[in-house]
Amino acid sequence: MAERIIKLPDVGEGIAEAELVEWHVKVGDIVREDDLLAAVMTDKATVEIPAPIDGEVLWIGAEIGDTVAIGSAIVRLKIAGDANAADEPEPAAEEAPAEKPAAATPPAKPKAAESKTGEPKAAEPAADAPPRALLTPAPRKAPTPAPAASPLPRRAVGEKPIASPAIRLKAREAGIDLRQLQGSGPGGRITHEDIDAFLLRGPEAGHAPGLAQKTGVTDIKVVGLRRKIAEKMALSKSRIPHITIVEEVNVTPLEDLRATLNKKPTPERPKLTLLPFLMRAMVKAISEQPNLNALYDDDAGIIHQHAGIHIGIATQTPSGLMVPVVKHAEARSIWDCGIELNRIAEKARDGSATRDELTGSTITITSLGALGGIATTPVINYPEVAIVGVNKMMIRPVWDGTTFVPRKMMNLSCSFDHRVIDGWDAAVFVQRLKELIENPATLFVDI
Repeated sequence: MAERIIKLPDVGEGIAEAELVEWHVKVGDIVREDDLLAAVMTDKATVEIPAPIDGEVLWIGAEIGDTVAIGSAIVRLKIAGDANAADEPEPAAEEAPAEKPAAATPPAKPKAAESKTGEPKAAEPAADAPPRALLTPAPRKAPTPAPAASPLPRRAVGEKPIASPAIRLKAREAGIDLRQLQGSGPGGRITHEDIDAFLLRGPEAGHAPGLAQKTGVTDIKVVGLRRKIAEKMALSKSRIPHITIVEEVNVTPLEDLRATLNKKPTPERPKLTLLPFLMRAMVKAISEQPNLNALYDDDAGIIHQHAGIHIGIATQTPSGLMVPVVKHAEARSIWDCGIELNRIAEKARDGSATRDELTGSTITITSLGALGGIATTPVINYPEVAIVGVNKMMIRPVWDGTTFVPRKMMNLSCSFDHRVIDGWDAAVFVQRLKELIENPATLFVDI
């Protein structure tokens, strides 16, 4: 038999390392060619590593959450053959200790637990080694608790438990409410034995079913996409001074138009959500204020103002929040925006989005749809300088000058990098979006 070392391949131009986010195999597994070994993540794109050959997993070289350099050994396989099939000699630190021939076959005994790398956690004693003395004293036998009983009912409000001063002192020091105990002494008097039995049963015995205290703690390692999100949000909030403007918008005319356009959908003109209309409104507003379509390199002190409008769409996926990008929204119709939006959002949700489809945005939209609140304070997608937030749509009474009439209303919450965007410019942008959305016919004409 021979061995084959599998190294982390080049997962993208300019990528020097990747985070290992998932193992599909463990030591001892038999894999076939093209079976998945592991998954790594770079820039929110997940790349799966397949097996290049059939074999048995002898060793794995990283744990979930570890950052692995391109070209590093991650898996060692035992494969069919007479010579070592490794592409390169394995580093000394990764070599497994050579097996020593056994003088005689020892009696069968349980295997030692193996670590993630496949090495034994502790060496087993030699077959002829004398047994070690047991140094640990035998534990003292704990007092036998009283048989579990159904929770005792509390005494009526105002009813005073019958107990001596010594019993009351003992209960107070133990933190016991005597109203939780049913005395076994004469006339229901509470005794020392009642308190001892209560302590052995535990405090939950005095609570109603389902109200027992819980003290467990679950430690969850922050890895993969969740760690990327945490790092990006911390970077954005720590480096960007946010200013947020919330504006109420009457979307009744837009919703009426959308309902009309959606009556006869075709593959070229699918049903539209509100977002493609908002994207077209952003394109028009940005054409008048190109400084909002920019990335700010605060380390170099340079604002990169882009001609192409690449709109990131914050999308919730089973793995967490991702931001696929609709590239060149300025060159797309409303229906084209809708088609591309559906395509990249679906790829983000099923995990097939490419690195290019998840990067390159110049401004972002975030929307919680019907789950959204009345107003939000969106966090800017660093290093962009603006983000547009869509809030919940509701029917509200609106004064038209004569009477109150029902209108479909929605708030836009827009955040800006106050280092780059002045409050006046931010307000002008929001008001322009409001004007375009409230008069949706203007989205289809050049004015």
